[in-house]
Amino acid sequence: MAEDAIWTLEESLWTGDAQRYHELVGDDCVMVLPAAPFIMSGEEAIEAVASTPRWSGVRFSEERSAQPREDVVVIAYRATAEREGADAYEAYCTTTWHRVSDQDWRVVQHQQLPPITAGAG
Repeated sequence: MAEDAIWTLEESLWTGDAQRYHELVGDDCVMVLPAAPFIMSGEEAIEAVASTPRWSGVRFSEERSAQPREDVVVIAYRATAEREGADAYEAYCTTTWHRVSDQDWRVVQHQQLPPITAGAG
């Protein structure tokens, strides 16, 4: 997959609706997010998105990617997302994409870690 295409898909998950999640997030996906219940399946994440205000925009920085297999792409980045009436949200993220058919990719893993502001120990 062309690298710019995977970043376009990733951005659409931040700004798209629940239907977009349904199209791109696999049922067998595992997500870790910084809000309860913290660990979710793909199905749970799709349900959560349906009742959550979507981001109006997102910027990625510090992007990294790897393609350990022809049908797997792993990306890591820092996201800064905005929506009206809320403070900007920042997180370090990873997403693993798996190709399920010729041009059909699904998220099988996603994690968000807000920047750590205190010493980690």
